[in-house]
Amino acid sequence: MKTVDRKMVRTIAVASGKGGVGKTNITASLAVALRKLNKKVLIFDADLGLSNIDVILNLAAKYNIDHLFKGDKKLKDLIIEGPHGIKVLPASSGIQELTTLDEFQRLRLIEEFESYDDNIDYLLIDTSSGISSNVAFFCMAAQEIVIVTSPEPTALTDAYALIKVLFTKYQEKNFKVLVNNVQDRKEAVEIYNRLSTAAEKFLSISLEYIGHVTHDISVRKAVRQQRAFMDLYPDTAASINLMEITEKLNKDNNHTIKGSLQFFLGGLLNSPC
Repeated sequence: MKTVDRKMVRTIAVASGKGGVGKTNITASLAVALRKLNKKVLIFDADLGLSNIDVILNLAAKYNIDHLFKGDKKLKDLIIEGPHGIKVLPASSGIQELTTLDEFQRLRLIEEFESYDDNIDYLLIDTSSGISSNVAFFCMAAQEIVIVTSPEPTALTDAYALIKVLFTKYQEKNFKVLVNNVQDRKEAVEIYNRLSTAAEKFLSISLEYIGHVTHDISVRKAVRQQRAFMDLYPDTAASINLMEITEKLNKDNNHTIKGSLQFFLGGLLNSPC
């Protein structure tokens, strides 16, 4: 056996129990913020049946993940380039069958990531909302899981439900929490404490608070213009908040390989002689 000399890639799943909390906007702007730190980024739109990232970034995708599963295209053929050299692996749109991957499709995805050899530092996995098997699969594929929530009671309830599923079914214990669309840090910490208290009481796990993004009208303006808010309005409160979170994530080296898929996504594959 010999070890393939491949660079370690940090894989971060950005997830939420509930739709509408700004998860995809956060992912797109996180990619822009990482580029500001001179990191090479690939965004994987893992909401496979409902493409979002390409819409948010106003990208025209000729092919999508469905072409991969049908065997028509390779992974490298699907990837398109977004703003600042960010690479994007687009999902399909309106294909219900892809909302639940079967074993063959998962193996196909693993094989394609195994052979993907482009130079990237971060893989951001923008999962779908909810607690589906696809969400669990991609969260467990990532080294780190960022749970995006908001002050809405349903957002908190659904964030807890996702954490509970990943803990009880897959023994995942490490979660980072980002509170979006709050008035200030005080409100964000209060939201985090409510979620953290429930996780400690009923699951006996501790959550990590990584920061908040302030409610900012520029975020909605950026969505309408199909741009990442970090890109279009870099000096607003939301962008400043997210830059602080990005710098914190980038300095954090406490991430480990958890499962077999990460040997491919993380570039740690051993191959036979």
